Amino acid sequence: MIFLLVGWGLAGCASAPQLPRGASAPGNEQDYGFNQNGFVWVRGPWTAIQPSRDMDEVIDQLCPAVMELPLATFGDYGREYCGAIYTLGEGTYYASKPSPLRKKDRKEPASDKTCITPRYVMDQRGHAITQLDYHGHPWRTSRMSDKDREGLRQIWPIRIQFDGRCTIQKFIPNPGSSRPGEVYERRGKTWVLIGLVNPEDKLSGHMTPITGP
Repeated sequence: MIFLLVGWGLAGCASAPQLPRGASAPGNEQDYGFNQNGFVWVRGPWTAIQPSRDMDEVIDQLCPAVMELPLATFGDYGREYCGAIYTLGEGTYYASKPSPLRKKDRKEPASDKTCITPRYVMDQRGHAITQLDYHGHPWRTSRMSDKDREGLRQIWPIRIQFDGRCTIQKFIPNPGSSRPGEVYERRGKTWVLIGLVNPEDKLSGHMTPITGP
């Protein structure tokens, strides 16, 4: 039996699993697609990523693996990939396979790329509990933008983004809270707070940098 996870903030919206449509992947496998409601699903686990009980160990493996995918490092001619990290409730974190699905075809080259954040993870072993979404930018230097942090784009409690140089950033939006959103950058094996998205800026995603000690 295949289980689907409904998105954070959408609890109660899922009923029986719906058949996927629009999926395509090498080897005729269906690793991602749109469900009947138009939401993107992705399959897990991704065998290129070693599971771990430490979420950061999974995060650290994502960028090198994603950048090996077709067009992942081709800049304006490239492609974004979106995926998720999830658990099956037993304390181990898994990465889903990445999806390049986007809302509409666009002419290339383009300096703006967007893949659709998956709402569901499909894992035949059990019920997937999504912890965060991830996506990669195809440029060598491309930090998280205001658009990446926009309030309406936040589906999961954490967002991970990386560029072609594998600079990893983490956004904790803290929606519906008076706490600001928090932006971190991965430096070595630690997360360094580099900016805040103040409550009045959560809709726009504008970040106020952290300067000085």
